[in-house]
Amino acid sequence: MSEHNTVEYQAFLRQRRAELQERIEDAARRVGRDPSDITLVAVSKTVGDGEVEQAYQIGYREFGENRPQELKRKVTSVRNNPDMKDARFHMIGNLQKNKINQVLGNATLVHSVSSAHLAQAISQRSLTKGRATPCLLEVNVSGEASKSGFSLQDIDEAVDMTMKLEGVSLQGLMTMAPAGDLDAARSCFSGLRELRDKLVIRTGMPLSVLSCGMSDDFEVAVEEGSTLVRLGRIVFDPTYTSQQHKWIV
Repeated sequence: MSEHNTVEYQAFLRQRRAELQERIEDAARRVGRDPSDITLVAVSKTVGDGEVEQAYQIGYREFGENRPQELKRKVTSVRNNPDMKDARFHMIGNLQKNKINQVLGNATLVHSVSSAHLAQAISQRSLTKGRATPCLLEVNVSGEASKSGFSLQDIDEAVDMTMKLEGVSLQGLMTMAPAGDLDAARSCFSGLRELRDKLVIRTGMPLSVLSCGMSDDFEVAVEEGSTLVRLGRIVFDPTYTSQQHKWIV
């Protein structure tokens, strides 16, 4: 059940989605990008099935979860709803090896492959199910000790290793920017794009997906090349405010 009044909350979701789409389009056009190249993933980790269903009804199709068990539960709920057959869920949080089975077959894309051991484990278990799992390698571009992911020094080796794994379909890269500093975020996002461009030249792989940008910095991420922005509070929370933008709700 939804915690929000259906009519009022859907009106909020619809207005907020239109505003977000406009901001994404404006950011893309500022740098000569096609806005249709950017996908908005609505991070539903803090809301229930009712809010997800309402978000789906007003146009969202891509959702993000950071806990494997909750991802599996919501995917099961969606599959039992004949009106939400094309909803897709992304695994965006840290993934432990003992939780992999809850994600395989349920996640459209695993954003957070942060170690060689995890990539190998995903591959092995994917092969037992006869499929390759679409994945992104998480890169710690900012170098912050609090963030997980491959270092800039290790990413070449990680890409080479992952390319050889039959049970992993490497789609691109993901990163998280330092919080509260748009200049640092821009440097982080541009660093991810430049890294991807070098890897494309070296490996010949397209690596077309760049997952970066969250509620407070997604416009900067779009300007620097992001193809997937992961937006949670700004999508679902009517009380959310941003220092960079004043909402009229």
